[in-house]
Amino acid sequence: MSTILDVFGHLLILCGALISLTAAVGVVRFRDTLSRMHPATKPQVIGLLFVLGGAMLSLRGSVDLWMLALAGMFMVLTAPVIAHRVGRVAYREQLGRDGLLEGDDFPPDRA
Repeated sequence: MSTILDVFGHLLILCGALISLTAAVGVVRFRDTLSRMHPATKPQVIGLLFVLGGAMLSLRGSVDLWMLALAGMFMVLTAPVIAHRVGRVAYREQLGRDGLLEGDDFPPDRA
């Protein structure tokens, strides 16, 4: 039974890492700030929860489980608030459709 839980924990860590990787690619790939808010929060939080769940299964019986649970709860509570604040600032600053201020040229145009 211990081996099955270890394998399942490692699979959760791998799945969480892949989901977080897709979130990072999405943040780089999307052009404007409002589009980047989604991959910066939702897949990132899900990926972290998978990694933390896998770590909990791998570290079962340890006193560190509560720290992992607190880290997950903190991320779930703060990520939507941060995304809302970023979106509100972008809307109020009236950033262009490409998400850049005038004069900025990074990232380069993708034709």
